Amino acid sequence: MEITLKQAQQEVDRWISTVGVRYFNELTNLGILMEEVGELARLMVRTYGEQSFKESDKGKNLADEMADVLWVLICLANQTGVDLTEALQKNFEKKNSRDQTRHRDNEKLND
Repeated sequence: MEITLKQAQQEVDRWISTVGVRYFNELTNLGILMEEVGELARLMVRTYGEQSFKESDKGKNLADEMADVLWVLICLANQTGVDLTEALQKNFEKKNSRDQTRHRDNEKLND
């Protein structure tokens, strides 16, 4: 099943109101987001970096960790009235105008 950002925001909101009781406050969710990003970073470092896995890292899944980050980000968007579809569209516009040639002209990227 494919899901749009708008649908994801609606589904998270529906889940929070029926299963989750209520949203944690914004600062709590910001802290949870940082925790989830840390868990993702830990797995990335062990999968693609030089650190070895610990027993506690076993069974962790990259897609699941990314979904956890996205979930909390969606919660924050819902709580603060951000339409992620609109925000992402505007972000693409910003990047397309600001960075039109920036990366192409970056010598570090053109080996």
